[in-house]
Amino acid sequence: MKNILKEILSTSVYLLVALCVAYLIITYVGQRTQVKGASMECTLYDEDTLIVDKISYRFSEPERFDIIVFPYQYKTDTYYIKRIIGLPGETVRIDLEGNIYITAPGAEQEELLVESYGKEIIQYPGLAIDPVVLDENEYFVLGDNRNNSSDSRSADVGNIKREDIIGRAWLRIWPLEDFKFLDDK
Repeated sequence: MKNILKEILSTSVYLLVALCVAYLIITYVGQRTQVKGASMECTLYDEDTLIVDKISYRFSEPERFDIIVFPYQYKTDTYYIKRIIGLPGETVRIDLEGNIYITAPGAEQEELLVESYGKEIIQYPGLAIDPVVLDENEYFVLGDNRNNSSDSRSADVGNIKREDIIGRAWLRIWPLEDFKFLDDK
């Protein structure tokens, strides 16, 4: 009887430790998430499964073109995945031809952003038709499927605060034939 109780206690402690380790990893290191929708095509597709790196931004700042995950402010348990275009302190503007312009803090002239992530030319600049000035803790994000994305051009998404960023999309694990790291730099 003592051996059975000892075995039950040992197994219980083992399971508790395993659950604690799993909780710590999911909370602080990385978590699995699934893409819903077409807003990040041609980089990510509906039902792709990703691992989100939640630890690297504890030691470094998000960079332009990182793909990030953040909560949608108007719906509980809903998260968006978008690409960072504008960095803290910058000004972002999108003209009617779909060109994205960035003005660095303290700079007098805006510069055309050279990038190739957009699936197509932006047809609707939204709020960014006028210059969008980012605070010191804000980011401007766009979906890669520029004409099928709810992003910083829309008032319901707006600029993303640093503290709202959950992490960086790091690895696509499903579908298996598309398994790859998402570091496009």
